[in-house]
Amino acid sequence: MDVIGDMLTRMRNALSAGHRECSIYPTSKIKVALLEIMRREGYIESFSAEGRNITVRFRFDKKGKPTMSFLERVSKPSKRVYVGAREIPWVKNGLGIAIISTSGGLLTDSEARAKRLGGEVICQIW
Repeated sequence: MDVIGDMLTRMRNALSAGHRECSIYPTSKIKVALLEIMRREGYIESFSAEGRNITVRFRFDKKGKPTMSFLERVSKPSKRVYVGAREIPWVKNGLGIAIISTSGGLLTDSEARAKRLGGEVICQIW
C-alpha cells in the first residue's frame, strides 16, 4: 500500500468536502516530514502527531478558499520518477512546489536546485 498516496488522497478528499482539518492514520516519519514542508511553505496551517494519528489543519485565504488547490502524487510504487538536479520540474512556473526525496532528505524543488541535488519526485502541490 502506498502510504504517501493515501495521505494525499485523504487531504484532497477533505479539502473537496470543505473540511477544515483531516485525520491521517498511521504516523510515519516521511508523512511528518512532508507535512512539515507543507506547513513551512504555507499550504497547511498546522499539524499534530499524537500517538498513531496525525491531525492536519488546512489554511484558507480571506475568501474562504483553501491555499492548496492541487495535490498530485508523481512517483508511485508502480512507477518511480527520478530526476537529476538540472531536470527538476518547475510547478506552475514557480507558483507551486515539488517535493523531492534527495540524499539530503526531503526538499522542495527550489531547495534541491540550490543544493544541486536530484532525487525522487514525491509529489506536486499548488
